[in-house]
Amino acid sequence: MAKKVIGNLKLRIPAGRATAGPPVGSTLGQWGLNMMDFINPFNDATKDLMGKDVIVHMQVFEDRTFAWKSLGQPVDDMIREKAGIKKGSGKPNSEKVGKLTSAQVQEIAEAKMEQLNAIDINGAIKTVAGSARSMGVEIVE
Repeated sequence: MAKKVIGNLKLRIPAGRATAGPPVGSTLGQWGLNMMDFINPFNDATKDLMGKDVIVHMQVFEDRTFAWKSLGQPVDDMIREKAGIKKGSGKPNSEKVGKLTSAQVQEIAEAKMEQLNAIDINGAIKTVAGSARSMGVEIVE
């Protein structure tokens, strides 16, 4: 029989730098979970992405155990990194802050294909391009 899930958590944590302090400690503490059972495996699994944020989905079970899955770097961070910008535009329709090539958009889409709500690579490319446009980043050929 499967364990009963009592909580689903989504965390954005710096890769390889999870500590018992916020945001990890405060979030896991309120569910009564042992922080070190998450922190050490997470830091080991994400040390190759050091310096980047990582999205983590966690399921908390009734017996105070948990399962977690790292989804890697968020799409918006990848777009900012490829475009060489610090942040998106406050007025994306009128103020453009950067440019991405179609090849860069495809590269991001291929890396995030598993997490995107897309049937094929073309749908994933459109999703990433839409995210870029909403940040004020132009897509050029």
